[in-house]
Amino acid sequence: MWKTFLVVFGLIVAILLGIFFIKGPQFAPPPLFVMPPESVSSGIAEEMVWENSVSAVGTLRASQGVTLSAEVSGTISEIHFESGQNAQKGDLLFELDTSAERAQLESAVASAELAEVNLKRTKELRASRSVAQSELDTAEARAKEAKAALSQIQAQLEKKVIRAPFSGRLGIRQIDLGEYINPGAPVVSLQSVDPMFVDFSLPQQQLSKVKSGYEFRLTVDTYTSKTFDGTVKAIDPELNLTNRMFRVRGVIRNEDGALVPGMFANVDVVQPDSTTVVAVPGTAVYYQAFGNTVFVIRDSDEGKIVEQRFVKVGRTKGDFVSIVEGIAAGEEIVTAGTFKLSDGRSVVVNNSSSLPVSLNPTPADA
Repeated sequence: MWKTFLVVFGLIVAILLGIFFIKGPQFAPPPLFVMPPESVSSGIAEEMVWENSVSAVGTLRASQGVTLSAEVSGTISEIHFESGQNAQKGDLLFELDTSAERAQLESAVASAELAEVNLKRTKELRASRSVAQSELDTAEARAKEAKAALSQIQAQLEKKVIRAPFSGRLGIRQIDLGEYINPGAPVVSLQSVDPMFVDFSLPQQQLSKVKSGYEFRLTVDTYTSKTFDGTVKAIDPELNLTNRMFRVRGVIRNEDGALVPGMFANVDVVQPDSTTVVAVPGTAVYYQAFGNTVFVIRDSDEGKIVEQRFVKVGRTKGDFVSIVEGIAAGEEIVTAGTFKLSDGRSVVVNNSSSLPVSLNPTPADA
């Protein structure tokens, strides 16, 4: 009896021990959760030499440009050009009807010739004292009047023949053959597009930074990947009293005719001196209302950590931003990555910092 009891008791103890060692760990409290290191993209704050420049918005203008018209009224009798073609100085463009003037011209030529013959005869008679001096004076006056009348009709004829005043590109004609036009009515635009002018304005604070002869770069949104080089030609000697700005005119070559008068352009006037700056990628700067910050990666006893640092931002150039204060050249910075600050200041990251993820911290992280 006693032996049986011991055997049963031993079996029960063995079963309980087995349950304890097998099931016990399942009821133990879980270990403390440790956040894994975050992966971010990083870069090095570099010391770069940036050229100084003054930026402005300008308008392209032809070096010479007019809208051709006739000084006198008349009917279009001949058109010698096509819309959009190139014209050379002196090329005949269009003519007005001159039938009436040509008839008057023939009469004026005959009157001038007769007055000249009478003047010659009167001079011969005066030499032999056959006529008085007054008759000679009258003949000379009539000869001059006839020449003046002839010149007047010739001038009227010339005004009805329109030629190109300079070489350039013609626009779209606004007349048709046989149309009657009034004095000053627009006929066609003529623009000399090589070279081109670009006019822009700058505030008076930039007056000392722009000089005649300085080079500039020009871009237009029509050609996003192309840059045009030019030179500052002239600076207006006075300021606009309304906005205290001064006008600048630059000249630029346009052999291929890519630029067109009236285009909107971005102009960067290059300064002769350069500046050394500490630059970081634009994605590394976190812009906030209370101050701009950059996350700097540094070594610690726990590995690499990220430290939030306030910086003073300067100029931008392409994808880079210059840092005036807060970052030294050679420091490693976070350029992209998603992470949360564990204590409001820093977070542990792993040593591999090349995952292409985006940096998007929230104001609560700062």
